[in-house]
Amino acid sequence: MNEPELPPDGRPVDVYLDLLRIRMASEDYELLLSVVRPALRAIDEHQLPALDFALEDSRQDGLPQEIRDEAALVIATAVTGRMDNKVIELHVDDSSPIRVVTDAETASDPVRLGEIADYIRERRQLDDELRGIAEVSGLPTDL
Repeated sequence: MNEPELPPDGRPVDVYLDLLRIRMASEDYELLLSVVRPALRAIDEHQLPALDFALEDSRQDGLPQEIRDEAALVIATAVTGRMDNKVIELHVDDSSPIRVVTDAETASDPVRLGEIADYIRERRQLDDELRGIAEVSGLPTDL
């Protein structure tokens, strides 16, 4: 959907949520809203501390992957104002693939996806090094 197709004063995230409400079962939609409301509120209040955060915490144990993916797409739409975001899987090491949200153009560009995977590998390596330093120093290691 292009911007000229949006209703007047319609934020892309509101349009996206309306589309999901039509497409999803009511109970799944309500579950999705319970997951994204805090993030959407923080975005509206300009209090989102970082754009990279996981939809994995103790409150969401057992949350179906489809709901996690839609939640990531809703939040990405709110942050970017774009409705062409995609959830993709990247294989960055021998462990399970990781899911990343990106725009449709990047999702179809193998070179760019390789660059993203390289960045994630480097970031994981740095996190491991910092965790090791913290552990040796007697500091908390839950980065």
